[in-house]
Amino acid sequence: MANTSSAKKATRKIARRTAVNKSRRTQMRGSVRIVEEAIASGDRDAALKAMARAEPELMRAAQRNIIHRNAASRKVSRLTHSIAKLAK
Repeated sequence: MANTSSAKKATRKIARRTAVNKSRRTQMRGSVRIVEEAIASGDRDAALKAMARAEPELMRAAQRNIIHRNAASRKVSRLTHSIAKLAK
């Protein structure tokens, strides 16, 4: 348990940030899931549209330290590669 007033305030701030970050992470994962489902179904157009929405979500999450920037770049790269394979 926090003893000082500053530690108590820090605990409150952490709780607020955690709630916000959970929401952002959930939203990001949802947009990635839509892309992955479109890829799995073989629908290239739907995958491209979903990717146009998912990429900014991933990069925004990386900017806000919800996920590591390299992890975001890796995810975008792998999804893009998977979509490119659908064209063949």
